[in-house]
Amino acid sequence: MNYIDLRSDTVTKPSKAMLEAMVHAEVGDDVFGEDPTVNKLQERVATMFGKEAALFVPSGVMGNQICIKVHTQPGDEILLDQDAHIFVYETGAPGLLSGVQMRTVMGVDGIMTAKQLRKLMRPRAYYLPIQKLICLENTFGRMGGTVFPMEEIKEIAEMAHDYKLRMHLDGARLWNASIATKIEPRDYAQYFDSLTVCFSKALGAPVGSMIMGTKEFIDRARRYRKVFGGGMRQVGILAAAALYALDNNIERIQEDHDKAAYFANELKDLPKFHIDMRTVQTNMVIIEIQKLKKSQQEVLTTLKEQGVLMTPERHASIRAVFHLDVSMEQVKQAVDVIKKLYA
Repeated sequence: MNYIDLRSDTVTKPSKAMLEAMVHAEVGDDVFGEDPTVNKLQERVATMFGKEAALFVPSGVMGNQICIKVHTQPGDEILLDQDAHIFVYETGAPGLLSGVQMRTVMGVDGIMTAKQLRKLMRPRAYYLPIQKLICLENTFGRMGGTVFPMEEIKEIAEMAHDYKLRMHLDGARLWNASIATKIEPRDYAQYFDSLTVCFSKALGAPVGSMIMGTKEFIDRARRYRKVFGGGMRQVGILAAAALYALDNNIERIQEDHDKAAYFANELKDLPKFHIDMRTVQTNMVIIEIQKLKKSQQEVLTTLKEQGVLMTPERHASIRAVFHLDVSMEQVKQAVDVIKKLYA
């Protein structure tokens, strides 16, 4: 069966043109810093985000964890939302790899505030953990791709400065936020000491993320990339895919947002579903299914039997993610399937 795959924007496959770029990539040994295509990608992305330097890594998880490692010492504390990817989906890595504890905030739609964070600030005392880092996420995946408001980012950054805390951004889908708000990537990045972006989500590349920060920060990050097993050799074949994606797949992200908006608007009035339209801001839609009185797995299995793939999300919800390998015609087909099953 040819499935309509709405599980994630990570399921995309390289286009023929992207594969051609990979085949013809000029490569070298990146551990020695000699891969010209990787170097070109790093320089380009650093410039795009207004940072001194950048480092190509295999995955967003590795990127986030390297940044946490560089910013902290064992026994430190980092602050983040209770539904943040770093807290929920990175297998306890901050504790395992960096020896830090995580203190969580209950944000609204993934958006925690400076006011909330100020209430969690600890006094400096030898018997308390040292708070070192605030981690934000933009867009916020577990809440359906919500965009972190720029004004709140500014306020949190000011608060972090007051308390001498560093700021990290999990910007795996920052491309989506930038397209949705028309705010330039460098305007977001200016408030963070480090950030990661992902090439294998909205941009459709097969593998890869990027860390950014000061030159000193990236020099230290390169060491930990090696420690964590992320030092790669002739990796220009992957960097070439990312370069192609930057050239061809950023502006078209709006199409994915349009697909998500269409999907949500078509299904929001079904009596057995609930879609919080406030959260439909980019390329994801979360459907609450409590009224169906069926488990997530039952609903997902039924949809799969009808050719539509989705994933579970939070309690009693399912999620659809829209990407470049799903056409608007397929989105309409998925809507028809769901209406026939659950109208």
